[in-house]
Amino acid sequence: MKKNKNPKAKKETSQYRWATTVFLLAVALSAALSLASESMLSGAGVVAALLILGAFIALGIVFDILGVAVTAADPRPFHSMAAHKEKGAKEALTLLRNASQVSSVCNDVVGDICGIVSGTTAAVIVVRLQEALSLRSVLVSVAVTALISGLTIGGKALGKTFAMKQSTKVVYWAGRFLHIFHR
Repeated sequence: MKKNKNPKAKKETSQYRWATTVFLLAVALSAALSLASESMLSGAGVVAALLILGAFIALGIVFDILGVAVTAADPRPFHSMAAHKEKGAKEALTLLRNASQVSSVCNDVVGDICGIVSGTTAAVIVVRLQEALSLRSVLVSVAVTALISGLTIGGKALGKTFAMKQSTKVVYWAGRFLHIFHR
């Protein structure tokens, strides 16, 4: 008896479609965030550049928290909330039903883009610090890179712990936020 190959072909097509979608989303988001970063950094001083850098690091951490939370959350409380017509419950269930894709976009796409944009922002900060301090030492670059890495990795480590322990709250608030756009 021959097996039907159609489900396998359908699954492969779906995987290619998802990969293409993620690629296009990454290109678009990367271009938008890079453009925003470049326009904000042009003419900005060290303090403004540090604030911009902090915003990109925080954005990466927040999306990392959401990506972990959707993979850890239990959908049962959201079914109850949806039955009671609570705002954001349907959106939270959509996030949970698509946890794999949501996690991929949040952790990989947004997280990686924020890391790359943080790196380019760090380069701007290093140049501005070297100009301000009249230094040409590689130590400035090493110190800034090490500090940014520590903040990003440490923040994501704390964020993951929070996301695992508070996954229901994180997904609930993400659902509430998304509900604003679904009215």
